[in-house]
Amino acid sequence: MPKSLKLKLQKIRNQKYKPKDFIIADAKDGDLAMGITTPGPQRDKQGKIIQGFKKLKDYKKAMEVMTKSKLVDIMLMSASVGESLVEKKMFKSSPVTPAIRMNDTSDIWLMRNSNYRSTNPRPFRSARIDKVSKLVDLGLFSVTFSKNVDFDLAMLNSYRNFRIESLEYKFSHFLEVFNPPIDVGMNNQELGDYVNDCIIKAIAGQTKEERPLFLKIAYNGPKAMEELASYDPENLIVGILGGSKGTTRDCFELIYKASKYGAKVALFGRKINLSEDPIGLVQLMRKVVERDTTPEEAVKIYHDQLIKKKLTPDRNLKNDLRITDPILKL
Repeated sequence: MPKSLKLKLQKIRNQKYKPKDFIIADAKDGDLAMGITTPGPQRDKQGKIIQGFKKLKDYKKAMEVMTKSKLVDIMLMSASVGESLVEKKMFKSSPVTPAIRMNDTSDIWLMRNSNYRSTNPRPFRSARIDKVSKLVDLGLFSVTFSKNVDFDLAMLNSYRNFRIESLEYKFSHFLEVFNPPIDVGMNNQELGDYVNDCIIKAIAGQTKEERPLFLKIAYNGPKAMEELASYDPENLIVGILGGSKGTTRDCFELIYKASKYGAKVALFGRKINLSEDPIGLVQLMRKVVERDTTPEEAVKIYHDQLIKKKLTPDRNLKNDLRITDPILKL
């Protein structure tokens, strides 16, 4: 079966993009970051959060359900989980493209009782391309710049080495660029300018053969998104990452504003995984992108659907309608 990702990327590059071609990835690679807590909290039959955490088998089941729904275009996984699901042939007759996270820099180490994000991020790779390339032909590579020449040089060298290996194994990738996890002395606009310039600097020395298929970046406001998305739209496709769970309004507002200012891809992890109804949430994400509903109305519809499914919302409607991320108020 043709992969929807390939078809949509062709339309975007050929300037035939329509909102229905917006690419959504379910980022289920959190076990490389958060360990035991990754699958999310346990829920009772009414969907109410109870003590304890789901198990890895639950996490895999959620991936299977989302893949069968055909609502997403990419399923992003760790190498260990990806191996088990690819071997089950879960993606063989599916339009969903499997992808594997190829590195895990120290700024995504979010284990309980740790504080790795309090210092400059360091490059690190768990996954081996010689092994992963036997399973899939697409991976995510991540870099984080922190305005420090030594740490940023280490990041760029790590990315360069990965690209050399990728050419050898005919392995495609998309590039994730995080905002610095530490205070680097910039306001929101300065940070957006800095990250945009770092991205262009990082890919300017690459030939077409080794360039990322698209980007995954933090939403740094309308100006930063529009500036980057319009810089080289035929060759540089911009996507957004989801970040923390936030409210349901945060989720819909983020995908609405990012798509409004030029993003063509959304890669959401916790926003999907920690929701009461992941399938219902992604269905409404698509409706918001396609302008079939507004972010505010989508939250109301989502809560109505939870009631119909007899699921307990994590927040009441009033609180879930709130925008809690300051960048989304710009």
